[in-house]
Amino acid sequence: MRPGMPAPGAPGTKPKSFKPSLKRLLRRLAPEKKYVWLVIALAIGSVVLNTLGPYLLGKATNLVFDGVVGKQLNFAPGTTKEQAVEALRAKGQNTFADMLSAMNVVPGVGVDFDAVGRVLLLVLALYVGASVLGWLQAYLLNLVINRTVKRLRSDIEDKLHRLPLRYFDSQARGDVLSRVTNDVDNVSQSLQQTMSQLIVSLFTVLGILVMMFWISWLLALIALLTVPAAIIVTAQIAKRSKPHFVDQWKYTGMVNAQVEEAYTGHEIVTAFGRNREVGQEFDKRNEQLYQSSFKAQFISGLIMPAIMFLGNVNFVLVALVGGLRVATGQLSLGEVQAFIQYSRQFSQPLTQIGAMANLLQSGVASAERIFEILDAEEESPDPVMADARPVDRGQVEFEGISFRYEPETPVIERLSLIAEPGHVVAIVGPTGAGKTTLVNLLMRFYELDSGTITIDGVDTTEITRDHLRSRIGMVLQDTWLFKGTIRENIAYGNPNASEEDILAAARAAYVDRFVHALPDGYDTVIDEEGSGVSAGEKQLITIARAFLAKPSILILDEATSSVDTRTELLVQHATAALRRDRTSFVIAHRLSTIRDADLIVVMEQGRIVEHGTHTRLLEERGAYYRLYNAQFAAAAADA
Repeated sequence: MRPGMPAPGAPGTKPKSFKPSLKRLLRRLAPEKKYVWLVIALAIGSVVLNTLGPYLLGKATNLVFDGVVGKQLNFAPGTTKEQAVEALRAKGQNTFADMLSAMNVVPGVGVDFDAVGRVLLLVLALYVGASVLGWLQAYLLNLVINRTVKRLRSDIEDKLHRLPLRYFDSQARGDVLSRVTNDVDNVSQSLQQTMSQLIVSLFTVLGILVMMFWISWLLALIALLTVPAAIIVTAQIAKRSKPHFVDQWKYTGMVNAQVEEAYTGHEIVTAFGRNREVGQEFDKRNEQLYQSSFKAQFISGLIMPAIMFLGNVNFVLVALVGGLRVATGQLSLGEVQAFIQYSRQFSQPLTQIGAMANLLQSGVASAERIFEILDAEEESPDPVMADARPVDRGQVEFEGISFRYEPETPVIERLSLIAEPGHVVAIVGPTGAGKTTLVNLLMRFYELDSGTITIDGVDTTEITRDHLRSRIGMVLQDTWLFKGTIRENIAYGNPNASEEDILAAARAAYVDRFVHALPDGYDTVIDEEGSGVSAGEKQLITIARAFLAKPSILILDEATSSVDTRTELLVQHATAALRRDRTSFVIAHRLSTIRDADLIVVMEQGRIVEHGTHTRLLEERGAYYRLYNAQFAAAAADA
């Protein structure tokens, strides 16, 4: 980690507010706009058909109830409803008369089952139609969300490739992986679980409100009394649970970072007996994750019981007032039954919206973490009209370059150096002298503060990064292999290489000397850790990969540090064959490996203090002489 960078897993900046992040997340649905509108249309259609159902069922109830009451009226045949009402009033039965006046009855006539059957068939058709529309709506919405999340993953992947190395120096790898995997999955699940219900619930509320006011404005107003209370309760609970959701996903990233770090360095942790300390650190972060997750889920879980309680209060009020209005003939029994159904359905979508609040907050909290990656400062853009001149000779010139990781800490100051084509330039010096930084600047992993770097006379800032890096082969101290065959790992340097080219590179790097001893030869599968091959053999595979790329410039950054003396000799022979007509930069602590270099550059504190050949520098008895003698004197003392 570079000096001054924040520690891995450290909390980031204060999360954005809920509404802007939610709006930004929803704006990502814009490419699917036509499908979104179709989803809304299907949801409206489904809600309309579902909303008409209780009203028609109320009609069926009226047909049954009117028939039952009409059959029980003991009046002379041919008596009309109006005559029956007057007769009842004359007997002093005013309440029954009021109720009867609002009913559609014929004294002495029972239930019209044909009419009831027609209504029930119509209701069945409505519900079947609503189900079909709802299925289509869910299918399309699922398609929209999965396409959106697919684009989001692609955007994150593209963004990671545009981020400078400086960004990854300041971030814990496990936390970045958690954002790319866990947080994206959580956004996907949150959208899938909330959007469908949210759309249906909103339109259901509107549809039910229309029907309730159609039936009785008084009962509708009573039902609406619970809405402000539900909104206030939901808002207050959501306000208190949101910080805990943010902490939940922050600590999830920290736990992943700690696990990834401990697993990657498992051998070191075990060797130094730090298992207990690592376990304690994990327990601490796991406890933080547990506490934040528990508080987030518990507090947000209070929303549904609170809204259900308000819904029950609303049901009692509606049933009481509705019963009184039926008794006074102002409403029919079927209308009250339909209204009660509507009131229950009215509280249901409100309950669903409340239950979705925790899912939505969790998804938005993850979205904020993803947006932090998408908003991170990128590498400076490549020139629009990039220089098309070839950079194949390999002459490299550093002209007065300066660079700092942190503004107050200079790393390289006014350094100038020329590497001629075909020459081997060895860069030596103590740790922190700026050796690796120099080649990182050549690769444009970082941008210069001042000065220029040219290749064959072309400023590297006038060349696209892809073209620049395609002409540079790099072999690092830390070998990197991916899960696949040895042949595939070598071919990574040039995906279009022929079998002959792959074998030639393997022979040049002396991979061919050991690969035939493996069970499947070049088809032997190795994993990311390179299990099955030794450290030196892994390094030879990475060198073969660089050979296959046929670069104009070769960078070896401590490439022989992890190999034995015999393998080191093989690498030196392979490098000698490779560097013909190519410029090579060799960063080495083993000074024995660079005796034949055309130019040895000695760096201290970001400056070149000496340069020349091995023999000349020893004769000058300067910094290189001291390094050389210190190294071999130490070896002799150890012996």
